[in-house]
Amino acid sequence: MNYKFKNSSTGDKIFIILVYVFLIAVFLVILYPLIYIVSASFSDSQAVISGRVKLLPVDVTLKGYKAVFKNHKIITGFGNSIFYMVVGTILNIVMTVLCAYPLSRKEFVHRNKIAALFVFTMYFSGGMVPTYMVVSNLNLIDTRWAMIIPSAMSTYNMIIARTYMVNSIPDELYEAAQMDGCTPFKYLIRVIVPLSKPILAVLTLYYGVSRWNSYFDAMLYLNDQSLQPLTIVLREILIQNQIDYTMLTDVGAAAELQGMTELLKYSTIVVASVPVLIIYPFVQKYFVKGVMIGAVKG
Repeated sequence: MNYKFKNSSTGDKIFIILVYVFLIAVFLVILYPLIYIVSASFSDSQAVISGRVKLLPVDVTLKGYKAVFKNHKIITGFGNSIFYMVVGTILNIVMTVLCAYPLSRKEFVHRNKIAALFVFTMYFSGGMVPTYMVVSNLNLIDTRWAMIIPSAMSTYNMIIARTYMVNSIPDELYEAAQMDGCTPFKYLIRVIVPLSKPILAVLTLYYGVSRWNSYFDAMLYLNDQSLQPLTIVLREILIQNQIDYTMLTDVGAAAELQGMTELLKYSTIVVASVPVLIIYPFVQKYFVKGVMIGAVKG
C-alpha cells in the first residue's frame, strides 16, 4: 500500500488522503455516541443529567445495571430475544440453504423461472393486513412462532447463497460425488454445506442481527408481555419514556429518580447490544470473503 501511494500521481495522493480523512471523520462521528452511551451507563446518575459525562465515565457505578437486572420485563424480554434469535436464525439458515442449493444446480431446468418468482416477492408483497390475516388464520397470534415462521427466509440472502454456490463450488465435485454413489441430499450435507462456511457465517450474522433487532412483528402479533422481545421493552423506555418505577424503589429524591431514569436508558441499550457484539468476532474472518464472493460475482 505504501509503495503504491509513493508511486501515485499528486492528484491520486490528494484523493487518497481526502478519502482517508473522510472515513476517519465518519468513524469518529459513529464512534463517539457509542463511547458516550457506554460511559454514561457506568457513570453516576447526577453526572449524567448534569452533562458532566463527555467521553469517560464519571463517578463509576453499577447502579444502572443493577436496576436493569432487577426488572423482570427486561430479563424476560432478553430471554425471549435470545430464543427468537437462535431458533429463528437456525430456521433461516436451513430454509435458505434448502432453497438456494436446488436453484444453483444447472440440471434443474426451471430454476430461473422459480428464481424469478422469488425475486418478484422482493418488490411486491401482499402487504401488512393480508400477512396479519394469514398469521391470524394459522392461530399464530400470541405465540412464539409468530416471530419465527413468517420470516423464515429472506429472498435477498437466498440469492447471495445461490450466487456463492454457483461461483465458488465447481460442478466437478457433484460429478465425482455421483460416481461414488452420493445422493443429492448427502452431497448437500457433506460437500456443499462445509464448503459454504464463509457465506453461511455471513448469513448467520445478517439473520441474527435482524432477529435481535426485530420489533415490528412483535408489535403486530404479540399482545402477551411474557412473549415480547427486549426490543419492545427498549422501545417503551426510549421512545415512549415508560419506566417501571418498581425497579427504583430504593431511590428517594425526585432529582435522583430522574437521574436513575436516564441512567437506566443507557444501561438497557448496552445490555441489548451485547449479544450482537459477541456474535461478530466468530464470523469476522469469513465476513469480507463471504460478502465479496456471494454478492459481487455472478
